[in-house]
Amino acid sequence: MSVIGTTVKPFTAQAYQNGEFMEVTEENFKGQWTVLCFYPADFTFVCPTELEDLENEYNNLKELGAEVYSCSTDTHFTHKAWHESSEAIGKVTYPMIGDPSHTLPQNFEVLREEEGLADRGTFIIDPNGVIQVAEVHAEGIGRDASALIEKMKKAQYVYNNPGEVCPAKWEEGSETLKPSIDLVGKI
Repeated sequence: MSVIGTTVKPFTAQAYQNGEFMEVTEENFKGQWTVLCFYPADFTFVCPTELEDLENEYNNLKELGAEVYSCSTDTHFTHKAWHESSEAIGKVTYPMIGDPSHTLPQNFEVLREEEGLADRGTFIIDPNGVIQVAEVHAEGIGRDASALIEKMKKAQYVYNNPGEVCPAKWEEGSETLKPSIDLVGKI
């Protein structure tokens, strides 16, 4: 079953951000756009490159009105230790959610139960807490955070312009489509 179009399910987890621990719930994902990036584990190989890349795009995503969260099944204590010991992770300023209960990866259907790890899943959630974009990668395939900017712009355009859709290769300011019977067979 796809999570697209569903509302974020209830959860409570601890996160690490800028030297502090904080509680995060589904309510944090409402009232603004949210990017949630799952990754398999702290102290690994591809994960720090992705989280550092996500930090490099963090201000651009914030300018679009989005908050960013990363999440693994590690604890928030492990996130703190990783933040203090890794040059790449030491740059991260967005909240890093620790979910050893596996609730979030189960809710977003990215949990590898037999391993207790999350797949590389990226989700864009609208201000109502509804999942608009879901993308999952195999463990060895790192993500490019700059691709999130265009996906966010498309999701926001469609959200703010009911009845319009963004065609392939749509860029901000270019034409959209208004689905109707008149378009059937004409594209």
